[in-house]
Amino acid sequence: MTKHDKRVRIYSALEVANLCGVVNQTAINWIKSGHLKAFTTPGGQFRIYAEDLIAFLEERGMRVPAELNIEVNADVDTGLVLIVDDDQDLNTILKRMIERKLPDIRVAQAFDGFEAGRVIAEKHPALVFLDVDLPGIDGKSLCSRIRSDPTIGMPYVIAMTGLDAHDIKEEMLSAGADDFFAKPLDFDGLIGRAAALLDQKKKEMLSR
Repeated sequence: MTKHDKRVRIYSALEVANLCGVVNQTAINWIKSGHLKAFTTPGGQFRIYAEDLIAFLEERGMRVPAELNIEVNADVDTGLVLIVDDDQDLNTILKRMIERKLPDIRVAQAFDGFEAGRVIAEKHPALVFLDVDLPGIDGKSLCSRIRSDPTIGMPYVIAMTGLDAHDIKEEMLSAGADDFFAKPLDFDGLIGRAAALLDQKKKEMLSR
């Protein structure tokens, strides 16, 4: 099991400014001009992923602060999974079933894409159960983000949806999902697949 004393890999505009040695307005100008990729929280605040900041600095030949490079290849917590689904009843049912069938596994929950991004960056789950149709950041975009960010340890992703399963399945697998389950969920099959992926992740980490 990995330790969790690592820095969250999402920064505010002010934190970016402090890291880069500029005033806050300069960082905001970078974002508003489209040069520095960022997303906006429900409260209207800018947030920047570490890898986007690194890419921005490298493209301009600017110094990359050592702090940004500390966790470029972070490990995941093989004892933790995350359920991302805005259906709170389903989210909780799945959580309880996992805790019962996989008692050694801890379960975190998120109910929208923004919250999921924060939990993934902070806690580094080994596996993410990801609903496709989410408020905030949609499941496909979040899956692509997970796959493009080495700072979170490359968790496995199981996509889930009640939408038109065939088209969505192809989209999610193309975005980097490791497996796909249509709703209503086959809970036994879903949890069995999760257990197999978690075992595989443990073997991967031991073989490094």
